[in-house]
Amino acid sequence: MKTIYDVQQLLKKYGIIIYVGDRLADLELMEEEVKELYQSQLIDAKEYQMAILLLRHEAQLEREKREKQDKEK
Repeated sequence: MKTIYDVQQLLKKYGIIIYVGDRLADLELMEEEVKELYQSQLIDAKEYQMAILLLRHEAQLEREKREKQDKEK
């Protein structure tokens, strides 16, 4: 698992499709769903760790991007 797309495909495998229209909200919802899958023992620890790492990294990039945009206004 290397990209957010990979995380989306993992969720899709379990019938979970997330699209709110807000990138940060999408990432946060995906993180919650990944946690649920792990707690339900549907995915293993390695898949869980990689997915969470990717989602949190991407969410941090999105927050930084928003902060930069806000400062420019």
